Amino acid sequence: MIWLKKLDIVNKKALFLLVSGLLVFFTSLIWLFLKTQYFSFQKINIKVNNQNKFLIPLSPTKSPRIEIESIFHYHNPQEFIKKEDDPIDNQEIRLIATGDVIPARSVNYQSVKRQDFRYPFLKTLELLNSADILFINLESPLVPKCPTTVEGMIFCGDEKTVEGFKFAHIGVANLANNHLGNYGNEGIDNTIMLLEKNNILVTGINGKQTILTVKGKKFGFLGYNDIEKNNRLKISLADPDKIATEVALLKKDTDYVIVTFHWGIEYTSNPTPLQKELAHAAIDAGADLIIGNHPHWVQGIEIYKNKFISYAHGNFIFDQMWSQETREGVVGKYIFGSNGLQDVSYFPVIIDNYSQPRFATEKEAEKILERMDRSSKQILLDNRM
Repeated sequence: MIWLKKLDIVNKKALFLLVSGLLVFFTSLIWLFLKTQYFSFQKINIKVNNQNKFLIPLSPTKSPRIEIESIFHYHNPQEFIKKEDDPIDNQEIRLIATGDVIPARSVNYQSVKRQDFRYPFLKTLELLNSADILFINLESPLVPKCPTTVEGMIFCGDEKTVEGFKFAHIGVANLANNHLGNYGNEGIDNTIMLLEKNNILVTGINGKQTILTVKGKKFGFLGYNDIEKNNRLKISLADPDKIATEVALLKKDTDYVIVTFHWGIEYTSNPTPLQKELAHAAIDAGADLIIGNHPHWVQGIEIYKNKFISYAHGNFIFDQMWSQETREGVVGKYIFGSNGLQDVSYFPVIIDNYSQPRFATEKEAEKILERMDRSSKQILLDNRM
């Protein structure tokens, strides 16, 4: 009888091992399927400061992670500017985009006091001037007899502000935001007149198609405001159907379509679901790059269908000195090659004297870039849910 019991024990162990083996086998098959189906990555031609390429998922919503860390490494802007002097591929086109530019209140006061409207741009000029296209979000009308004040929420800038814009070689200004209309359509018209008179294109106005040709490539620009919408103004509003129609039409006439949004919630690090919906809709319609602003804090990036979204660049020229985050921003450098966007770089800035951005020190810059990195990872995690 003892040998029968031993045989029974052996059979149970064999059965246990068989079942365990089958479980491991089928688990491995399931994991292999999921890895093939959901965790596939491909390289795209986006480099970081001409160094390491990074990986993005075939579908951001299906991937558990994205290799975006290298884009948030610090790079000395002065050294980078020197590199720009070296011979490069003539087909490369450098688009630079800043955070919010608001030449009102204390910014206007500082420029008027100095009688120098170039003052806000002095410490970042070299990098700005390295652009083939310098793109800003102008969040203040330029009007005659603008009151010189350091307070209030009705924004305006002196008409001489355009002297600083010419000095910085601004190429395109987005006007679709919640403060450009502070002086009504009359203020909007005056701003458009001043800008266009000085060879600065505008976008973000109803019915206005903006195309700029650089090195044989046509860049189309569209701007949309999603904050404090006012149908009485000429400012283009962020209506999904309108966006889809206008982006698709502009894409037919251009090589690249750049869409900028004024959106989100002020003083927050992460984009809202609506920001993502608008960005994705624009890309679905044919947009090649999404540039965001308004939160006055930096926010992260996202890759959607192999297109780049930068949700918020923070502040660039503004007087919000009351917190560290509102003094901060990034200058984004987006380089286009023969196959589209191929290089993305961020250069953090700190605003001093209520009006003038300077490049952040390495220690300061790392903190700003780290916040963008954290936001980008949160965006990816949210997309998986």
